[in-house]
Amino acid sequence: MTHFNITKTYKAIVIGGSAGSFQVISKILSSLPKDFDIPIMMCLHRLRHVRNGFVEALNIKSNIKIEEPYDKETIKRGKIYLAPANYHLCVELGNTFALSTEELINNSRPSIDMMLQTAAYAYRDKLVGILLSGANKDGALGMKKIHDRGGLTLVQDPKECLIDTMPSSAIKITEIDHVLSVNRIIDFLLELHKTCKIA
Repeated sequence: MTHFNITKTYKAIVIGGSAGSFQVISKILSSLPKDFDIPIMMCLHRLRHVRNGFVEALNIKSNIKIEEPYDKETIKRGKIYLAPANYHLCVELGNTFALSTEELINNSRPSIDMMLQTAAYAYRDKLVGILLSGANKDGALGMKKIHDRGGLTLVQDPKECLIDTMPSSAIKITEIDHVLSVNRIIDFLLELHKTCKIA
């Protein structure tokens, strides 16, 4: 197995997914150790008006507690955050979140693009972006922004996705750094955990 050449520190990880991504994200979360230090922000398309059960289902799989952040909450190390139902989750300069009920983007709220693009602006080259299985193009422009700002981009291998529209759309418009199976995404995160300290 080839190792990833991780030579720099990262301050945050953003993960986007839609149709077909729940099992994938569950597998990723169950593989991360409790002391995984880099904050993870997730935007997963979900039913707009179903507020209960989704976070609880993910928490059953995860070794790290998953929380839906509130507006102006400070982003902390060792935490996993999930965009709340029917709110855009934005990352602000100063290491805080902002919640928005602005219009739908790509027919979605929360929008993966909005979370990725605002995180790219805040963290620049200290950000890792991961895009998983999904049925629309949400996230493609966000991954391009992460790449353009010097961050690291990973997508789930379209051949492995239940629905490959989301990662394939990102690959079409951006030179993605790594196209990986779910197991290799996990390998990358575990290696990141071992080799990197937050700047």
